Amino acid sequence: MDQLSALLVVKALDGLALRASAISQNVANANSPNYTPLRVNFEGRLRDAAKAGPEAVRQLRPEFEQDMSRAGQGGMRLDLELASASETALRYAALVDVLSRQMQLARLSMTGGQ
Repeated sequence: MDQLSALLVVKALDGLALRASAISQNVANANSPNYTPLRVNFEGRLRDAAKAGPEAVRQLRPEFEQDMSRAGQGGMRLDLELASASETALRYAALVDVLSRQMQLARLSMTGGQ
């Protein structure tokens, strides 16, 4: 795996972990009056950083954003939050699997397949 690909996977994992945290906060505060849900939207910024090169990817920091489109609407759609949690977990697991396979390949190449 080249340097840029490895950086992209790590940053994507960071963003997905932060998104999982936002979702858990949203679920925990679902019945709190005047709670503004949180979102973590980093994919577009990660794509742009990838075009700019490894240093831009290194500097990228996923962040919480308030979802003002749903602010003060009272009551959260828990079904949508849970669907987002499932999607996030699947993406995270897929990226961890990619890293695991890369490590297996590296180990095989170092040991000569033994």
